[in-house]
Formats: sequence, structure tokens, C-alpha cells
Amino acid sequence: MWGYFKYTPVAEKRASALRKLARLNKKNPDISPVTIEGRKIAVTWWGAAWNKNLESYADYANRIGRGRSYVRNGMVLDLRIEPGAVRALVSGSRSDPYEVRIEIDKLPDQKWKTIVEQCSRGIAGISDLIQGKFPEGLAQIFLRQGTGLFPSPGEIRLDCSCPDWAEMCKHVAASLYGVGARLDRDPTLFFTLRGIDFSELLKKSVEEKIDSMLKNADKKTGRIMDDADIAGLFGL
Repeated sequence: MWGYFKYTPVAEKRASALRKLARLNKKNPDISPVTIEGRKIAVTWWGAAWNKNLESYADYANRIGRGRSYVRNGMVLDLRIEPGAVRALVSGSRSDPYEVRIEIDKLPDQKWKTIVEQCSRGIAGISDLIQGKFPEGLAQIFLRQGTGLFPSPGEIRLDCSCPDWAEMCKHVAASLYGVGARLDRDPTLFFTLRGIDFSELLKKSVEEKIDSMLKNADKKTGRIMDDADIAGLFGL
């Protein structure tokens, strides 16, 4: 009968996903499922920012929510992030998982150059950048629609082997959220995905700091200790 939908309990979906994962693991021990711990899909700055960016676009806002329960319940059995692409296997109604491929444009060189110019002074080091420890102003630059680091719908192409006619089916939506969860574990994958050499940011930041130090090298301030101060400090 047309329009009839058979409800499948969440526990049954999880059990089915676990069985499929076990079969996949026998064939490929390197399989990389997405595992969510806690209530939030992503908790670090990069992971949460990825999800926030996707949800901020009207094109996605009404559809991406379809994937939340899927990723939370372990339906994303494998997820790989490569330069310009995400590949995933997602559990669904059939015995074999659906194949998802998401292609994302490389960040244009001119856009990256502009971002480097805007925010280089605020990057203290690699660890700060990776951990999302930078001024709020930089976060706004990174997230700015159209000119920031994160992709817009026009830079993303979606594909799934399922029969759902919608461009963003729940398997694709779950995979997109899975990217956010994966960035929690390894934020450097964001730069891989967008084809960004983030060392350029750090290089420019260091160059500017060195230039500043050189300009002030002959200016003695109250923060500079003379020989007597140093001798007293170390008891010499």
C-alpha cells in the first residue's frame, strides 16, 4: 500500500548497524566508524563550527537535521576525509550500507590569501590554531559566509547510493555531521579537506612578530632587566 511506512525502533536500528559494522570490520580492519559520546555531536571549536556553518544556510537548515539521529546511533559505519572529498558508508534499510560521497571545493587561493592577511597576527602557534584558541574576531573571520574558511552549499556536491530522491538524504546528512565529529578527533583534517596549507598563517604571524621585535630592539623599556637585576635574581 502506497504511503505505508514501517516504523523501526531505534534499538533495532542500532543492532542492525552493529551487525553490518562487524561484517565490514572482517573485510577491512581499518574501518573508521563515527562514534558519538555524550549529547553533543561535536564539542571542540572546529567540529562545532563545521556543524554550525552547515546549519546556518537555509538550503541545509531544514534537511540536515535528518542525519542527527543517524550519526548519534552509530549508523555512520565508516568515514574518510580526503583532499576535497568525504567518503562514508552509512547503515540503512537494506543489508549492505549505502555509499556516500561528498565533494567539497578547495578554498580559492585568493580567499585564503585574504584570510591570512586578516588574521595572521592573532595566531600564536600551531597548537592554539588546532585547539581553536584564538580571538573571537578570528572566529568570526573563519565563519563568515562567503569569505570565510567554511564551505557554502554551492561549494558542496552530494551523492548517495540510496533510492531517496532528495539531494540531501539522511545518509548524506549523517555523514556531514560525522565530519564535525571527526574534526573533534583531528582538526587538521579540515585543512586537508579544503586544501589549505595552514603553515602559511603561522609563517606570516612569526614574520610579523620578528619584524616587530627588530623595530623595538633598540628601545629599552621597564620590562628589560639590566645585568644587576639578572645577578640579583639568580643570587650571583
